[in-house]
Amino acid sequence: MIEEIKKLIEQDIKTTELRVDGDGSHYQVIVVSEEFDGLRAVKKQQMVYAAVNEHIASGEIHALTIKAYTPAEWEKAKLFV
Repeated sequence: MIEEIKKLIEQDIKTTELRVDGDGSHYQVIVVSEEFDGLRAVKKQQMVYAAVNEHIASGEIHALTIKAYTPAEWEKAKLFV
């Protein structure tokens, strides 16, 4: 399922970095994209949710934790990850 989640996100969002971790139906994603530039955190998360919504609706993904960054935000944030 991890590879499937990556594939779905990459189909909708041009990422510069993408990390997916998890097991069963609980997953964590870090998405870095220039497409997030100028967007608020909620809008970034909505874009990621839209990419995997079919699997959330079906129950395959029960919980998804999203951390979405622009490349500049990621440079700062990854110091703490």
